[in-house]
Amino acid sequence: MGKATGFMEYKRETAIERNPTERVNDWNEYSVPFSDEVAKTQASRCMDCGTPFCHIGMDIEHTTSGCPVYNLIPEWNDLVYKGKWKEALDRLLLTNNFPEFTGRVCPAPCEGSCTLSIHDPAVTIKNIEQKIIDKGFEEGWITPRIPKERTGKKVAIIGSGPAGLAAADQLNQAGHTVVIYEKADRAGGLLTYGIPNMKLDKAVVERRVNLLIEEGITIHLNTEVGVDILSAEIKKMYDSVIICTGAQKARKLPLEGSDALGIHYAMDYLTDATKDLLNNDFQLNPYLHAKGKDVIVIGGGDTGADCIATALRHGARSIIQFGKHPQLPIKRENNNLWPQFPNVFSLEYAHKEAKEKFGIDIREYSLLTTKFVKDETGKVKELHTIQMEKKRDENGIFVFEEIKGTEKVWPAQLVLIAIGFEGPERQILDAFGVKADRNKVAAKYGDFRTNVPSVFAAGDARRGQSLIVWAINEGREVAHQVDQHLMGDSMLPSVVNM
Repeated sequence: MGKATGFMEYKRETAIERNPTERVNDWNEYSVPFSDEVAKTQASRCMDCGTPFCHIGMDIEHTTSGCPVYNLIPEWNDLVYKGKWKEALDRLLLTNNFPEFTGRVCPAPCEGSCTLSIHDPAVTIKNIEQKIIDKGFEEGWITPRIPKERTGKKVAIIGSGPAGLAAADQLNQAGHTVVIYEKADRAGGLLTYGIPNMKLDKAVVERRVNLLIEEGITIHLNTEVGVDILSAEIKKMYDSVIICTGAQKARKLPLEGSDALGIHYAMDYLTDATKDLLNNDFQLNPYLHAKGKDVIVIGGGDTGADCIATALRHGARSIIQFGKHPQLPIKRENNNLWPQFPNVFSLEYAHKEAKEKFGIDIREYSLLTTKFVKDETGKVKELHTIQMEKKRDENGIFVFEEIKGTEKVWPAQLVLIAIGFEGPERQILDAFGVKADRNKVAAKYGDFRTNVPSVFAAGDARRGQSLIVWAINEGREVAHQVDQHLMGDSMLPSVVNM
């Protein structure tokens, strides 16, 4: 695939990032898409590797390897190299409903399992994917696909995140009448309110949502099932229901002083910041605004990085990010072999911006927060921490031990907790009488049925906190199961049921 000697002739390039000093002054996307020629050159690096691992889509040692939607990556790389953009787009859309989302925010596990990455930098798959879909919109190749016939079956989808939208897209194309119920004021779920604009421009999300509406999907906003409409009414009105509410229940940090003003969950902060931007009213809760404050982000993942980038744009005085784990190695270690996702040190877009602003890497590793301290008005004023050492116990299990004498006090007037999510909110599950198992909807992958007849579940609500690309996978797969449930058979694609 591609140019036979491309991987030997050309070095890996990634999308050009705008200058960190300049981009922190706006909310526009931080990177610039490939030009046609750069995309062709990078696509030519795709090897004729015989057995591609880039689209294996599986979990190895609790991390994702390869593409969970099984994108036909070598095929569309070859088409891009040959300048056959329309054919590349068609091939991409066979497996991925929303490449404009994954091409921007997916961590690209496909690149970690690229055969070339065994000995050289991987093919720049993610940036090529974004280029293909963006060109498709630019050229007018993507137009509403109106189903020619309707089956008479009606499906309700609770939640408009990537899983819900993917399921809706598939079922609508199968001819069913699809209605989405979303409790927020905008559709998109975490695509809209969980990911800041500089990573995923909300106009990109709105464009796709509007396209789905043009294709016949109905979306009811500001409508919480169980409050604004009863679950019994939903079940009576629809032939099937799919719960795609995500894993919205934030993991708590129950420490002394955790009720202080100025301590917030990361998703609340990111949601308010995005609403503020989209509404253009600049009426952020003063306790949630970072301007002039010492900000501490607890949690070392992507959500924490997004908080950093947002706080920078709000004008934070200082920012520190606490991580529980030690700093990652520069290169793959022997226990992290290909095709696993490479757990190696990197500077995310937010960390680059912070380093440019403050002159240091703002991340602190192996830290345990022990308590919060309030001032006389009840506002948070400082955090207390202790350093930890990660080691194996006598059973070979990793444990964390506190290191005496490493206690430290950190000033803070805004603390953002980004330590993950426990699972879906129970109200919606209780409303439908759906059983949960270990904080997730009890529904088997590949089947997706809950204990309630005709009620299915998919995405983070069923799977637990995961990647957007897994949410799209589950949306597509649950659509196949629901279509089969309604019609006795299904022509919708399903890798699980092949």
